[in-house]
Amino acid sequence: MDPQQQAIAEEFDGYRETYDQAVNRAIAFSGQKVESFTRAKANDLLRTVSSRFASPSQLNLLDVGCGIGNYHPFLTPVVGAVSGVDVSRACIEKAQQRNPEVSYSVYDGDRLPYPDGQFDVTFCVCVLHHVPPDRWAQFVSEMRRVTRAGGLIIVYEHNPRHPLTRKVVRDCDFDRDAVLLTKTQTRELLTTAGCTDVATNSILTVPPMGAFVEKLDGLFAKLPFGSQYRAIGRVMD
Repeated sequence: MDPQQQAIAEEFDGYRETYDQAVNRAIAFSGQKVESFTRAKANDLLRTVSSRFASPSQLNLLDVGCGIGNYHPFLTPVVGAVSGVDVSRACIEKAQQRNPEVSYSVYDGDRLPYPDGQFDVTFCVCVLHHVPPDRWAQFVSEMRRVTRAGGLIIVYEHNPRHPLTRKVVRDCDFDRDAVLLTKTQTRELLTTAGCTDVATNSILTVPPMGAFVEKLDGLFAKLPFGSQYRAIGRVMD
């Protein structure tokens, strides 16, 4: 593992037991807890996948940069299989304790430890901004490599143009060195990696407060005001 990736891994090792607390401190002004945002993004992921595949229960998903596996309890009852990979060994150990039905691996931040085309959907949630910018293309290229032809790559990221998002990033202990990506940058990364039908949509334009508000949030998907966004691309056949 190169020194930058090693430093990232060691930093997140230290948040194995306190990840949620660190996020909750940063978002305290919103009146919400990290689980609300986690649930909302997991639901968005499931809606996105369900709209593009006939049988989500047959799909094999990979979460790149999965951390302590917060999203996985919401996914495993719906899809066929979930795998998670991260550079932090301590976080992977915690994730495995929490989600024994999920297959977890540690990797070096360079090459994902899976063969070509293993997964139907490969996704990452607010991970890319922790990757050194000179390795963004490699990171997305690896997501592309392990996704089957006809599969999807989905990237969730912070919207750097949203003032409250910038506040959260400033206030979050492990986001001190984050480099936020614009929608345009993320679209270009997916396109360069060989994805087609690349698109971005805003999410979390309104705070996550239940199913009705999540549906309302979907009405604002084309507007630029979301605190985060979803970028999606299909792997070419």
